[in-house]
Amino acid sequence: MPEPNHTPTPSDGSAFLEVRNVNKSFAHARNKSARMQALKDISFTMKPGTFLSIVGPSGCGKSTLLRLIDGLQTADSGEILIGGRPVRGPGLDRGLVFQSPNLLPWRTAIGNVGFGLESLGIRGAEKTKRAKALLDTVGLTDFADFYPSQLSGGMQQRVGLARALAIDPAMLLMDEPFAAVDAQTKLVLQEELERIWLLDEKSVVFITHDVDEAIFLSDVVLVMSKSPGEIIDTVTVDFPRPRNFDIRGSAEFAALVRRLLDALRHTRPAGAFE
Repeated sequence: MPEPNHTPTPSDGSAFLEVRNVNKSFAHARNKSARMQALKDISFTMKPGTFLSIVGPSGCGKSTLLRLIDGLQTADSGEILIGGRPVRGPGLDRGLVFQSPNLLPWRTAIGNVGFGLESLGIRGAEKTKRAKALLDTVGLTDFADFYPSQLSGGMQQRVGLARALAIDPAMLLMDEPFAAVDAQTKLVLQEELERIWLLDEKSVVFITHDVDEAIFLSDVVLVMSKSPGEIIDTVTVDFPRPRNFDIRGSAEFAALVRRLLDALRHTRPAGAFE
């Protein structure tokens, strides 16, 4: 069962998320008696209200790390704390957004958002009211009664985000949520996500392969090596907010892109875990 909502935010500005010396391995695909290390000695902290992205090559363990933070998997060693409390399993203090929206096909957009509210015991008129407000937040007021099959990929992702926001989590965990949409839609969704995030500045951990996306959205970007994944660079992004498309053409933006690409170019040979 999920832990009670919500995780307290430290009042002194100290770390909200703490990842301490985390290691994770899995059984080898061809030799069950052997182990393959996915994550090696991962440590970082994140202050409350930070938008943090993690970039790295395929197989570096980014998604594994996100699942550990969400409590879906357990580390071999080390610990993860949110608001000073160790993560022991999934909790309503965390909202998870996947690469695929994973919407219930038999429910409308408002029905899918309402599903998240039902996990809090909210039903009836109050559920409808809150679900409508969330669809308005993600710009889908006019599509409340549409089924997933009637929505574009970008719209489906917005519904998935609204569903994750429905439980009012202290932290959003996002696993390459825009990877499956076209380039133009991705740019629109990035700006929409920043707009939504600025409404209450939840803590966000965002997984992506796209260095431009990471820089545009983030306050901090962590760069991971290839498997076994280690953090090899931490980049602070201090562009003012809200950000717009023009910032992508600046020399400062280009310099950060180059730094991230240089770090990724010098990682070790690829491993087996994403």
